[in-house]
Amino acid sequence: MTASGPLPLIAWIVVGYAVLVGVAAFVGVGLRVPRPRWLDQMAWLLELLSAVLALGAAAAWAQGRHPASSATLAGYLAASVLILPVALQTVREDRDSWSSGVVGVAALATGVIAVRIMMTR
Repeated sequence: MTASGPLPLIAWIVVGYAVLVGVAAFVGVGLRVPRPRWLDQMAWLLELLSAVLALGAAAAWAQGRHPASSATLAGYLAASVLILPVALQTVREDRDSWSSGVVGVAALATGVIAVRIMMTR
């Protein structure tokens, strides 16, 4: 499929912000400080950006841009909006430094999924 419209730009914004959130989280792990509240806020903003990307990709799909594997794209779309909420829910009560690592891994996985969405759509 051709890379036209705003979706590639949104995907790169998601990837860049996911890297920023991941780096911030892993700095917290390295410094062994409790997970700050602002890291949670950054993760929720990344979730919002991922939802915008998923909605845009789903709209393009509904308008007739069918991928080679619809099941793969559907899985990526679902994963892009589920990974961060699940990760944040699992460490909701734990503010230890290792909980920042969970957020960091989920953020980086979200960035990878954003790239995969653009490759499969």
